[in-house]
Amino acid sequence: MSLKKLFGKNITPDCEYCLYYQKNANGQAVCRRNSRFVGKVCGRYAYDPLKREPRATPAMPEFTADDFKL
Repeated sequence: MSLKKLFGKNITPDCEYCLYYQKNANGQAVCRRNSRFVGKVCGRYAYDPLKREPRATPAMPEFTADDFKL
């Protein structure tokens, strides 16, 4: 049984999608695991799919009554 990945198999590591990513009181991004500022993905990277924001939905085309006539 194979599980389907939410965003595909080829996800490039990014600290914003890491389980240990958080922002401190100053608004700076910090790794909870290493207590260092993020920027380069470390060896403790753990992907968290819930941190990804979905893409915007495409706009629906507007149809007229003439589009549905035969």
